[in-house]
Amino acid sequence: MDKQIVTEELFRENGYLTHCEATILNIVENKIVLDRTVFYPEGGGQPGDIGVLICADGSEITIEDTYKGKNIADPAHYHVAAIGIELPHIGDPVTLKLDWVRRYKIMRMHSCMHMLCAVIPAPVSGGSISENRGRLDFDLPDPINRDKITQQLQALIKMDRPMSLSWITDEELDKRKDLVRTMSVKPPTGTGRVRLVSFEGIDLQPCGGTHVASSAEIGDVYVRKIEKKGKRNRRVTVEFVDR
Repeated sequence: MDKQIVTEELFRENGYLTHCEATILNIVENKIVLDRTVFYPEGGGQPGDIGVLICADGSEITIEDTYKGKNIADPAHYHVAAIGIELPHIGDPVTLKLDWVRRYKIMRMHSCMHMLCAVIPAPVSGGSISENRGRLDFDLPDPINRDKITQQLQALIKMDRPMSLSWITDEELDKRKDLVRTMSVKPPTGTGRVRLVSFEGIDLQPCGGTHVASSAEIGDVYVRKIEKKGKRNRRVTVEFVDR
């Protein structure tokens, strides 16, 4: 495959886009590469988007996952189609429509994880996000109280602080080590700039994921459990109250 193929990431600037027109650049087995996409590729603890690809004749192809090339030399996005169905052809125009209900829940939970980082000021050693729950592992030897964390988390969410995006260079990030909270997952660098996600007065950190426009959109959550995972690790799992 031509390593110069690049997929334009429309979701980086606007996480609320639900569909877009695109052109097929390549097909690798059941994986479709497009010139642009609203589908987020798996990464940073956030799962890849799912949805449908609508062909020019109106037929629909189920997209079961999305992921990005494994290195900077392969910046294409791979939209994984269901097995056993007829695929369109390279050069065909298509419409992408993501599963917005699922994506929006993931956006809310990802933003919630940023709130959790503000509540627990410790380095993050791991994490994952799904449509109904999220968890972060903190480098924290001392126990923490589940009810207290829930109360603090809800208080930040209800502050209704706006989210904003900005960009800094790789070199600027190297000088601001304090911005990086994650120990296991490093911010994506190598393209010359890194995106910062800010919830005004609450949290600021590098992140490539999709987020809600305001903390209040996260809704009601609670800390389901806190687990001790090793001498210096506390795993905090958060769920929506109304799943």
